[in-house]
Amino acid sequence: MSQLPSNSTATPPVPVTLAGATYVDLKFDNADQPHRILIYRPDKQPPPEGWPILYLTDGNACFATAVDALKVQSSYPNGTNVQEGVIVAIGYPTDGPYDPLRRSWDLSPPPGQVYPPFYPDTPDVRTGGGAGFLKLIEDELKPWIEQQLPIDRSRQTLFGHSFGGLFTLYALFAKPTAFNRWISASPSIYWENGNILAQEKEFLASLDAPLDIEFHLSAGEYEGEKLAPFHKGTADEQKRQQGAKETRTIELAQEMAQRWAALALFTGMVTFEEYAGENHMSLLPVALNRAVQIAFRRAK
Repeated sequence: MSQLPSNSTATPPVPVTLAGATYVDLKFDNADQPHRILIYRPDKQPPPEGWPILYLTDGNACFATAVDALKVQSSYPNGTNVQEGVIVAIGYPTDGPYDPLRRSWDLSPPPGQVYPPFYPDTPDVRTGGGAGFLKLIEDELKPWIEQQLPIDRSRQTLFGHSFGGLFTLYALFAKPTAFNRWISASPSIYWENGNILAQEKEFLASLDAPLDIEFHLSAGEYEGEKLAPFHKGTADEQKRQQGAKETRTIELAQEMAQRWAALALFTGMVTFEEYAGENHMSLLPVALNRAVQIAFRRAK
């Protein structure tokens, strides 16, 4: 590390804080352990109708990126078309970006399965807790948030990436009125033999009234059969190529968007976006920025 000039002074290092952001660990009735709820709220009076709100799954990994994207763009609404609003991220009491065991349960649709542990001497990995997680959000988290802040219920958005994207699809098919805007980035549609596709088919067959929502699907350029340049020529190139053929993230998400665009009873907006140069993980900050632009788009 370089030395400071002799005539310079510096205060002792202090932790960096995210202005306007707080968190609380809440034990919900519909959960065995606490969830970490991270909240960003603008430091000003809310509009008469209340704040638009963006809910994020995988909150530890997503919160700071989304908050920074919102702060930068809402500071210049005439140039960005983004207004201020509230961000609520649902995470876990950990300093890491993910809690793999708990997210596997919370974010995966029922019925679920049991898998070997991630690491030796740790619990089996269970999936299928998505119904309980959705109930937690709808029956406990949302009412609690609305006790803290005035919220515009006509402008509520849910975002999820990977397993979170899969949960977003499940929540949409299970309760399409829960949110007005649904953003599913790199959804794991292939998961557990593509069970979510059967749930989608059942949901679409049950539609008996026009559905007016915004539905955004996305994937990275390197989430299909096209490998990232840095994976070519590596020892696991063939393994990765085979994995891409199984997950088919781009193909399955794009096909879903096309199905919805053709629906007579779907009167809202559906889009699919492929992010150039991005892989499954590098896509996350790009997708979060787009989520901010969708959730906080200024009302016409």
